[in-house]
Amino acid sequence: MGDHKEQPLRVGAAVRRRRRALSLTLAVVAERSGLSVPFLSQVENDRARPSRSSLEKVADALRTTAVELLAAADPACSVDVVRAEEPESAQPRMRSLVRGHHQLHASEFTGDHDAGREFQHRNDELMYVADGAVEIEAEGRAYRLVRGDTMYLTGGVRHRWRATVPDTRVVVVAVAEHIEAVQDRQR
Repeated sequence: MGDHKEQPLRVGAAVRRRRRALSLTLAVVAERSGLSVPFLSQVENDRARPSRSSLEKVADALRTTAVELLAAADPACSVDVVRAEEPESAQPRMRSLVRGHHQLHASEFTGDHDAGREFQHRNDELMYVADGAVEIEAEGRAYRLVRGDTMYLTGGVRHRWRATVPDTRVVVVAVAEHIEAVQDRQR
């Protein structure tokens, strides 16, 4: 249950990632492949499954192979459980809470954290303190968060944080970088 190997593959996200990596529009891929823009949009959004022939045309248009697109595909599962590991040591660690390429990333940080490292993510993120306490510096202000507190940061906000209590656990959920969720905001 939740095992990615048991699930069929969704190739849409892999097609979208490849197209965006090449800075191509759907119209350009449609022209190169001989397929329609609406069909390609449905493929990218996993509303249509391309035939082998269509997938090969899309792959050619994206200067790759159907095999490569399938290898980069996401499993078509709507539920996936990531089990907690037994703590091995008190050393700082990070683990991903979501497998694969999705519209969000979720990570758990345990222990201390490099307070000198500054982050600036393209898209929005949420930090949740599961245990312990942290100090976060964002937009020139310092914040202290304790167990149960959250902080929401819009895309583009520079920030850094550090654990202030041993064995602190922070969960960070962020909109994936390959999603174009950030727009110019009026300030």
